[in-house]
This record gives sequence, structure tokens and C-alpha cells, in this order.
Amino acid sequence: MALLLNKKRKANTFFKVAYFSPVVMSLVVISVLWLYLLNPNEGMINNVLTHIGLSPQPFLTSPDQAIFTIVFVSVWQGAGFQMLIFLAGLQNIPGDVYEAAQLDGMNKWQRFIYITLPLLKPTSIFIFITTLISAFKLLVQPMVMTQGGPVNSTMTVVYYIYQTGFTDRMVGYASSIALLFGTMIGLVTLAQRKLVKEDEGG
Repeated sequence: MALLLNKKRKANTFFKVAYFSPVVMSLVVISVLWLYLLNPNEGMINNVLTHIGLSPQPFLTSPDQAIFTIVFVSVWQGAGFQMLIFLAGLQNIPGDVYEAAQLDGMNKWQRFIYITLPLLKPTSIFIFITTLISAFKLLVQPMVMTQGGPVNSTMTVVYYIYQTGFTDRMVGYASSIALLFGTMIGLVTLAQRKLVKEDEGG
């Protein structure tokens, strides 16, 4: 998406807004919207599948499909933010580097492999770590869409902490889990800083 928008086109502003709009929307609203779309009986997605000759899918009511469905919804919601970060990284790459590579006979694929990807390494590390932390903090989507089910297949760490502390009233146990979880996030953050520093030093 970032590579497509990095080229000058008249409709780029429209597509930037379209890609980024799910990021600024409430996660509750997005979750409810996808609940209607993924409804196994009346949802638009299953209606489309039926019209093209495929069988309807259970999606959120299946222990095998529910977590992957929530992952898809989360990716769809966050892709616009990641796209803008990658776009900023692409626009920071000097144009004369590509011009010199083109004069040396590199084709588009070689310029992407040997110039774009290496120069986007700090941006890629940042996106990877922030996305990983966001995945650890996943709460709203399973809470609204599945309540951790079916058969606890979408029970995330944060949602488990919430249920243990606020629903089951086991505050001490929930606090212990939250402390361990915070420590894990801290270690991931330290790892990110180390990777970025090594990249800058190299």
C-alpha cells in the first residue's frame, strides 16, 4: 500500500484517507460493524460466499476460525497506520540513490531488494515492535465480538486479566498477571531499542 501511494497520482489523497479512516474509528464501532458483516446467517460476507457457490462459514462461532477472524479484523483496522509510517520512510529515501542505481543497470525489483528494503529497516523494526505490543494488548475485539469464546479460543492476556480482576473479583491474581505482562512488554521495548541502536551504529 505504501509503495502504491509513494507514486504521484491524483487520487492519492483519497486513498490515504480511505486507508487511514479505520485507524481513527472506535474499536467498538469497528467490532460491531464486523459482527454484522460476519453474521453466519444474515451477514453480507456469507451472502457473497453463497452467491459465488461457496458454503457459508461460521467465522466467529467456530473455535478454529474465530481467532483468525479477529486477527484479520485487527490487521484491517491497523493497516492504515502502518502504511503511513512506511510511506514516511519511503519518502525519506533520497531520490538520487535510485537514480544512481538505475544508471548502474538495476531494474525495479533489484532497486527494491537492495535499496528500499535495507533503508527501511529501522521503520520495519518500529512497525514490527509496535504491532507486536498492540497484539499483546488486544482487548476490545474479543470482548465485543466473542467474549473470549468459543471455548476460550479468543481469550487474550489482557481480556483474561480484565475478567479475572473485574468479573471474578480476583484482584490479587489479576494484578500478578498484569505485572508479568508489563514486564514482558518492557523487555520487548528494550529489545526494540537495542535493535534500533545496533542499526544506527552499523
